Amino acid sequence: MAQVKLTNLNKKFDGTHAVKDVNLEIRDREFVVLVGPSGCGKTTTLRMVAGLEEISSGDISIDGKVVNNLAPMDRDIAMVFQNYALYPHMTVYDNMAFGLRMRKFERPEIDRRVTHAADVLGIQPLLERRPRQLSGGQRQRVALGRAIVRNPRVFLFDEPLSNLDAALRVQMRVELKRLHERLETTAIYVTHDQVEAMTLGDRVVVMKDGTVQQVGGPLELYDRPANRFVAGFIGSPAMNFIGATLAEANGSLWAEAQGLRVRVPPQKAERLRRHAGQRVVMGLRPETLRPATAADSDYAFDATIDVVEPLGSEILLDVRVGDSPVVARVDPGLRFSARERVRLAFDPARVHFFDATSEAAI
Repeated sequence: MAQVKLTNLNKKFDGTHAVKDVNLEIRDREFVVLVGPSGCGKTTTLRMVAGLEEISSGDISIDGKVVNNLAPMDRDIAMVFQNYALYPHMTVYDNMAFGLRMRKFERPEIDRRVTHAADVLGIQPLLERRPRQLSGGQRQRVALGRAIVRNPRVFLFDEPLSNLDAALRVQMRVELKRLHERLETTAIYVTHDQVEAMTLGDRVVVMKDGTVQQVGGPLELYDRPANRFVAGFIGSPAMNFIGATLAEANGSLWAEAQGLRVRVPPQKAERLRRHAGQRVVMGLRPETLRPATAADSDYAFDATIDVVEPLGSEILLDVRVGDSPVVARVDPGLRFSARERVRLAFDPARVHFFDATSEAAI
């Protein structure tokens, strides 16, 4: 097992600063997910850990040993790629055994490791098949098996599920989680899918433009985002953002925007009061919105429904509040129609506010 530490890690490509001063400590046996949009630097960071990309500056250490100048094969890591990278002319057994043979392992030890990995992954009946005879999910298991037989100190995953269909991705997410709990190996996983990040990671690293925006547990990122980017990236559907001005009236603080005037919850008003008279951004998650009742008067607003999306287990309402588009996730037993006026309320304990300029959480 291994601890991985990235210290002031940087990568530049011909003047483009792709990874900027990344500092991250990955604990022994921890499953850490790097997530962010395309071009944020997550895959480049992973490739530097693997030794496939040269470091511009900074250090990578595994169990306290700096590995900057070590070749990939000497870092004792195993990587699972997006495209599986299986040898088409070899059987599943030979694909899984290839790396061990190159390292001059004895045949009994190769048999033991391949058999064990096949048992863990449930692919024993496939060992004599070739990749063209396998489904996408089976090929992914073989790629995982090839990494498992190495018995590495660190597993690296580069968007391994992105080529699978939606149903199979869900199944493989569960299997990857079970596999990590069974193998108890340090793992670093890269994805652009925030659902994968939330379900797989012990901790999640959100990246944007080469910088780390926030590191934390999935629920920590969801409940306490550090800035507007993290708030909008984590959660599906994404958080709603409404530009508003803070105003004091009758001893309370109010957020005012076109078509909206709601009270700032007392537990948040104290730290927001210094922003009175200023523009802020109010964040409301779709699942915190509901049809308003008389008791919700301070935290309710009127909206016009543009689109109704019945999804079976829930209904998504695409509404407009003044000039702001808002999505509400409501109970499937309710009935709505397009162009209908509706009054919505939010949970005052779960509203967020962000600085309009820096976009940092207030």
